[in-house]
Order: sequence, then structure tokens, then C-alpha cells
Amino acid sequence: MTATAPHFAIRAWRDFDPQARRLPGMSLGSLPVTAQTHEVDRLWDLGVRHAELDAAVDLSTDDPAAHRRAVDRLCLVRDLTARAVSVDWDLRLPPRESAHHWKVLSHLQPPRTITGLEDAQEALHAWRTRHYLCKLVWRQGPGFVQIRDRRWGDLRRFTADEPRYREAIVLLGAGVQHADVDADVLREFTAEHLVLRVGELAWWLPYRVSRWLQEAMAV
Repeated sequence: MTATAPHFAIRAWRDFDPQARRLPGMSLGSLPVTAQTHEVDRLWDLGVRHAELDAAVDLSTDDPAAHRRAVDRLCLVRDLTARAVSVDWDLRLPPRESAHHWKVLSHLQPPRTITGLEDAQEALHAWRTRHYLCKLVWRQGPGFVQIRDRRWGDLRRFTADEPRYREAIVLLGAGVQHADVDADVLREFTAEHLVLRVGELAWWLPYRVSRWLQEAMAV
């Protein structure tokens, strides 16, 4: 995956409010998005506070090229969510997936539409009404990594102090071939639903926080 050429484009605005977005000067037009690690920092500095993806995140296909495109877009949604930037996006899931498969992604900004599930509208309503920031986050402490997960209704907290966990998170952040990650670490992360498998790719679900939005004990 190259970090020099645009992978896709987004439409961007300086405000999340629909009425404010219609005012002169609020639209930033179409912006190219690359796979660079700090891409969202660049978009934030440009003034982006609302974004619209150019295509659906399609997890229903067996095409490896489509898997890469889906993960690239999920990276952007995840990192925009971490910045509290609103984003319009659409999600396509495989019909064979569990009715609760959407919960794995429910820490992200809710999509506009979900297709592929029999109860898609019910899932979308639940996602929208139960979503809040910091639902699944990780942070780097002095000598440890901590993950906090509230997607399932309770707080699940994981702490790891071995360097191999941090190394795996760095690899998984942008999505990587699963064979390139320490097998034992990947198995642990997958068992806790911290990694999404998209074909041969494995992708890190939590987003990183540098400071809590509330007191740490309340998040």
C-alpha cells in the first residue's frame, strides 16, 4: 500500500450542522485521501469537521482489491470518529453474517445505511441511539497498552505490558496481511473482537485517545 498517491476522495465541510454547511465558505469541496498515518491530522488542520465518503464500505465481497479499499475507508471512519468529526458513510455486510455483526463496528460514527442484514433498519436504529465517543479506545501508557471496550454494554478492560502487543497494534492500524502479525497476539485480539478480518487482511478496531473526554474512571 503506497502512502504517496490518493486512494480515494471525500467531500468535506467546516461544520457538522446541515444548515451551517450550506453557508458560503463552509464547503471544502472534494479532498484526496491517502493512506498516511497522520492523514486525519491533516484534514483537521484544513478545517474538516464533517466528511462524506465517496463509496460504501463493502465487506460483502470476496475481491482482495475491494478488501483493501474497504479497510482504507474504515481507517478513515475510525480516525475521524476519534477526532469527533462527523462522517456520512454506508456499510454493506455479508448476508450470512450474524445479526449482531454490526456491534463489532458500533464504536464508529453510525453509517447512513446498512445493507445485507435482514434486520438492517433495526440494527441501524440501535447503532445510532446507543453510540457515544470512546466506546472502544486504546492508549499508550508508560510501558503498557490499555484497551477499554464498552460495545457490549459493560466495561471490558485489557492491559498489556509486552512490546509485542504494541508492535502488533502498529502493524494492524492500517490493516495488514494477517500472516505478518504475531500469531499468538492476533489470536488474543481476535478472540476479544479487537481485530476485524477482511479477507486476508486484519484491521485494528479501537481508536487511540490522547486524553479522556470525561474523567478516566467514567469512560
